[in-house]
Amino acid sequence: MRSAASRSELDLPLAVTSLMKGVVYRDNQPEVWRHLVQLQAQVRDHVAVMGLMVIVDETEGYAFLRSLPDDEDRPHIPRLVARRSLSFHVSLLLALLRKKLAELDATNSDTRLVLTRDQIVEMLRVFLPSSSNEARLIDQIDTHLAKIVDLGFLRRVGEQVPTYEVRRILKAFIDAEWLSGFEERLTRYAAELAGGNGEDDR
Repeated sequence: MRSAASRSELDLPLAVTSLMKGVVYRDNQPEVWRHLVQLQAQVRDHVAVMGLMVIVDETEGYAFLRSLPDDEDRPHIPRLVARRSLSFHVSLLLALLRKKLAELDATNSDTRLVLTRDQIVEMLRVFLPSSSNEARLIDQIDTHLAKIVDLGFLRRVGEQVPTYEVRRILKAFIDAEWLSGFEERLTRYAAELAGGNGEDDR
């Protein structure tokens, strides 16, 4: 059992404010992670009054805040974690990256998925309208990648050769059940691509 003295060394405000700023990763913020993991119950109670719940995945090494599901018995609380409307191509790329993670987990003991920009371009190219303007295509994909980096699902790890690590938190947003119908969704994606862009509220 943890002593009262060691408990007093833990910092609840640090854990909560770090979560309010965004995703907490074990590898990036080891000290914050230590406080968060040991204070999970207190963190859950603290953020619940704001209509939030904390998701902690100790196996994958990440934690984040999500809005509590709607409940008729609970007074309405303004949403602090906003839903983001994603462009069709960003949604498609997120789904393709999630599929790559599933393939890695099934065939490889490595826990990190690192892809070059060229690999991502080739992965996405088959689902995009054919274009003779290669530079414009690359610029468009760079825009999509920047958005996904901003969302926290990718981390840039290479400068000389543009390279990205797929953050495993993506698994929490696109689960295995959703992924099981991926091939069917790809057919729909292809049809939508032929007709124009759509929006996705994932």
